Amino acid sequence: MDFAGRHVIITGGAGALGTAVTGLLLEAGAHCRIPYRHAADAERFAYRSHERVAMIGDSDLADEAAVTRLYDGVPSLWASIQLAGGFAAAPFARTSKTDFTAQIETNLTSCFLCCREAVRAMQRSGPEGANGGRIVNVAARPALEWRSGAGMAAYTAAKAGVAALTAALAEEVAKNGILVNAVAPSIMDTPANRKAMPKADFDAWPKVEEVAATIAFLASPDNRVSRGGIVPVYGKS
Repeated sequence: MDFAGRHVIITGGAGALGTAVTGLLLEAGAHCRIPYRHAADAERFAYRSHERVAMIGDSDLADEAAVTRLYDGVPSLWASIQLAGGFAAAPFARTSKTDFTAQIETNLTSCFLCCREAVRAMQRSGPEGANGGRIVNVAARPALEWRSGAGMAAYTAAKAGVAALTAALAEEVAKNGILVNAVAPSIMDTPANRKAMPKADFDAWPKVEEVAATIAFLASPDNRVSRGGIVPVYGKS
């Protein structure tokens, strides 16, 4: 994959999956912009000092004006990769409207705003968006297998929305050379997940590097035909 000279925004780029994605793209020559909310996120990010990494602070991805500023700052956007989101599980009867709204804002609203501004930025790159681009979102296994979302209905609804948004947007912007896809991971093998579920079968979980490889391909110029896909990345789980 050749990302030489291509500019990419990676939301959630300072997280475990984001670090893996950023590493692959930097190796392929990309210029990566990493928005973050908290200074601690930036401080622990392995690539924060890389010459082709720009860290963008005070980035509330559910704030329309903030997202517009983020994308306006990119000289020529090739790809936007939406990894940012949040997870919450609770019995349905104890899920408040605030809980539900928080999942929608964190997962779906942020994805919508980033996708919209990415499309606008890509269409500015050439006549009628002739230069094209790539958008990759992150849904989740419950977005495809709704019954597996029992006990986390708000999260499942939000991620199902991400999947539907991805498919609908892909159909709309394909004529502009913009290919939109999403991945749907099961529980990934991260230190945080291991700590939260110490008795789980870690070997069955997909590794972040494996999920990152799928995302990097979908975001790359090598992906010439895939669009509207919600790609399961479950590993052996």
